Amino acid sequence: MNAIIAIHPYKAHGMWVFDDAAVGLSQEPFVSGADDIIERMAAAIDNAADGFTLLFSPQPFPGFQLELDWQRADLSGNWYRCESIGMEGWLCPALLRYFESPPPKLHAQFRAKRG
Repeated sequence: MNAIIAIHPYKAHGMWVFDDAAVGLSQEPFVSGADDIIERMAAAIDNAADGFTLLFSPQPFPGFQLELDWQRADLSGNWYRCESIGMEGWLCPALLRYFESPPPKLHAQFRAKRG
């Protein structure tokens, strides 16, 4: 498993979604607050709706912008909270395509796609 994972969210049908063929996901939506966190963080990225890069890791890495703390399991997903922006979001079971169990912390960076 990579120490830092990259996905490339974009908007489809008015929702933030992402594809990752390596783990069998296509237009996987962000919902229940995770979409609101992305909306806020992507606001500073030109043409984010056409796609941007989201890096995430359970460990801090240079340039990370958000630290999200695991709060609780709910249904088949997990709630994470980011104190620095005062927001909480639910991550669906797709999180477990990247981790064996929900990490206690997630660190994220939102940036324009390169190349």
